[in-house]
Amino acid sequence: QLQASGGGLVQAGGSLRLSCAASGRTFSSYTMAWFRQAPGKERDFVAAISWSAGSTYYADSVKGRFTISRDNAKNTLYLQMNSLKPEDTAVYYCAARVAKYYTNDPGDYNYWGQGTQVTVSS
Repeated sequence: QLQASGGGLVQAGGSLRLSCAASGRTFSSYTMAWFRQAPGKERDFVAAISWSAGSTYYADSVKGRFTISRDNAKNTLYLQMNSLKPEDTAVYYCAARVAKYYTNDPGDYNYWGQGTQVTVSS
Protein backbone atom coordinates (compact mmCIF):
# COMPACT_ATOMS: atom_id res chain seq x y z
CA GLN A 1 0.00 0.00 0.00
CA LEU A 2 1.17 3.51 -0.87
CA GLN A 3 0.03 6.64 0.93
CA ALA A 4 0.77 10.02 -0.64
CA SER A 5 0.74 13.24 1.36
CA GLY A 6 2.07 16.78 1.35
CA GLY A 7 -0.14 18.43 -1.23
CA GLY A 8 -1.77 21.79 -0.70
CA LEU A 9 -2.36 25.28 -2.02
CA VAL A 10 0.69 27.37 -2.86
CA GLN A 11 1.38 30.54 -4.81
CA ALA A 12 3.30 30.46 -8.06
CA GLY A 13 7.01 30.34 -7.38
CA GLY A 14 6.51 28.49 -4.13
CA SER A 15 7.57 25.03 -3.05
CA LEU A 16 5.99 21.83 -1.77
CA ARG A 17 7.39 18.49 -0.73
CA LEU A 18 5.32 15.39 -1.40
CA SER A 19 5.86 12.14 0.47
CA CYS A 20 4.73 8.63 -0.31
CA ALA A 21 4.90 6.12 2.52
CA ALA A 22 4.86 2.44 1.68
CA SER A 23 3.44 -0.21 3.94
CA GLY A 24 2.56 -3.85 3.75
CA ARG A 25 5.59 -4.73 1.69
CA THR A 26 9.11 -3.51 1.07
CA PHE A 27 9.41 -1.36 -2.01
CA SER A 28 13.16 -0.95 -1.81
CA SER A 29 13.70 -3.17 -4.86
CA TYR A 30 11.02 -1.48 -6.96
CA THR A 31 11.23 1.42 -9.36
CA MET A 32 9.17 4.27 -7.95
CA ALA A 33 7.56 7.19 -9.74
CA TRP A 34 5.30 10.20 -9.50
CA PHE A 35 2.52 10.90 -11.95
CA ARG A 36 -0.03 13.71 -12.04
CA GLN A 37 -3.47 14.19 -13.44
CA ALA A 38 -5.18 17.48 -14.08
CA PRO A 39 -8.98 17.66 -14.47
CA GLY A 40 -10.07 16.32 -17.83
CA LYS A 41 -6.58 15.19 -18.77
CA GLU A 42 -4.68 11.94 -18.85
CA ARG A 43 -2.35 10.83 -16.10
CA ASP A 44 1.11 12.14 -16.99
CA PHE A 45 4.57 11.00 -15.95
CA VAL A 46 6.44 13.42 -13.69
CA ALA A 47 9.54 11.63 -12.38
CA ALA A 48 10.94 8.20 -11.58
CA ILE A 49 13.77 6.80 -9.52
CA SER A 50 15.56 3.47 -9.65
CA TRP A 51 15.49 1.07 -6.73
CA SER A 52 18.98 2.10 -5.63
CA ALA A 53 18.29 5.82 -6.18
CA GLY A 54 21.24 5.77 -8.52
CA SER A 55 19.18 6.95 -11.47
CA THR A 56 16.44 9.53 -11.79
CA TYR A 57 14.25 10.54 -14.70
CA TYR A 58 12.10 13.61 -15.25
CA ALA A 59 9.50 14.90 -17.62
CA ASP A 60 10.80 17.88 -19.56
CA SER A 61 8.14 20.09 -18.01
CA VAL A 62 9.54 19.64 -14.49
CA LYS A 63 13.24 19.15 -15.15
CA GLY A 64 15.33 21.55 -13.09
CA ARG A 65 12.41 22.37 -10.76
CA PHE A 66 11.43 19.02 -9.23
CA THR A 67 13.65 16.48 -7.46
CA ILE A 68 12.66 12.89 -6.79
CA SER A 69 14.33 10.95 -4.00
CA ARG A 70 13.75 7.93 -1.82
CA ASP A 71 14.73 6.63 1.59
CA ASN A 72 14.60 2.85 1.43
CA ALA A 73 15.25 2.53 5.15
CA LYS A 74 12.04 4.47 5.76
CA ASN A 75 10.21 2.92 2.80
CA THR A 76 9.37 6.45 1.66
CA LEU A 77 9.43 8.28 -1.67
CA TYR A 78 9.67 12.07 -1.98
CA LEU A 79 9.09 14.75 -4.58
CA GLN A 80 10.53 18.19 -3.88
CA MET A 81 8.77 20.73 -6.06
CA ASN A 82 10.26 24.20 -6.44
CA SER A 83 9.37 27.17 -8.63
CA LEU A 84 5.83 25.89 -8.93
CA LYS A 85 3.66 27.12 -11.78
CA PRO A 86 -0.12 27.18 -12.17
CA GLU A 87 0.21 24.47 -14.82
CA ASP A 88 1.60 22.14 -12.13
CA THR A 89 -1.87 22.05 -10.57
CA ALA A 90 -3.03 18.42 -10.49
CA VAL A 91 -3.58 15.41 -8.31
CA TYR A 92 -0.20 13.79 -7.77
CA TYR A 93 0.09 10.02 -7.49
CA CYS A 94 2.99 7.87 -6.39
CA ALA A 95 3.46 4.50 -8.03
CA ALA A 96 5.68 1.45 -7.82
CA ARG A 97 6.82 -0.86 -10.57
CA VAL A 98 7.99 -4.41 -9.98
CA ALA A 99 10.95 -3.98 -12.27
CA LYS A 100 14.37 -2.42 -12.30
CA TYR A 101 13.70 -0.19 -15.28
CA TYR A 102 11.45 2.84 -15.36
CA THR A 103 8.84 3.68 -17.94
CA ASN A 104 6.66 6.75 -18.33
CA ASP A 105 3.56 4.66 -19.03
CA PRO A 106 1.23 4.53 -16.02
CA GLY A 107 -0.03 1.15 -17.25
CA ASP A 108 3.35 -0.37 -16.43
CA TYR A 109 3.08 0.40 -12.71
CA ASN A 110 1.71 -2.19 -10.32
CA TYR A 111 0.91 -0.23 -7.16
CA TRP A 112 -0.62 3.23 -6.72
CA GLY A 113 -1.17 5.69 -3.93
CA GLN A 114 -4.47 7.48 -3.49
CA GLY A 115 -3.25 10.85 -4.77
CA THR A 116 -2.68 14.23 -3.16
CA GLN A 117 -3.97 17.54 -4.56
CA VAL A 118 -1.51 20.25 -5.51
CA THR A 119 -2.97 23.63 -6.41
CA VAL A 120 -0.76 26.49 -7.58
CA SER A 121 -2.35 29.92 -7.71
CA SER A 122 -1.16 32.66 -10.03
